[in-house]
Amino acid sequence: MADTLERLAQIIELRKEADPATSYVAHLFGKGRDHILKKLGEEAIETVIAAKSGEREQIIYETADLWFHTLVMLAHSGLHPQDVLEELERRFGTSGIEEKAARSGGGSASPPRQ
Repeated sequence: MADTLERLAQIIELRKEADPATSYVAHLFGKGRDHILKKLGEEAIETVIAAKSGEREQIIYETADLWFHTLVMLAHSGLHPQDVLEELERRFGTSGIEEKAARSGGGSASPPRQ
């Protein structure tokens, strides 16, 4: 899976300067950060709606859109998927509750509500 993210990140980098009339990535970059973030938010909402419906194919489709737009946002921010993968690797073996408390300065963390 990391190979797929890497390949997609490379394609996004190559298409940043392409013609916006022929490249969706170039179009997004041409519109700027706020537009990219708006698209990312829209895709996140669509992913949640798909998950709520429970339709497997729709969840996969919307998650793919979400991941794609996340990669565009990372590229626009000068970041790479490897940066995120390294952060996830760093968190292995650490309780999510402990990790969250450490990020918030050691305040008390309550378990997630279910």
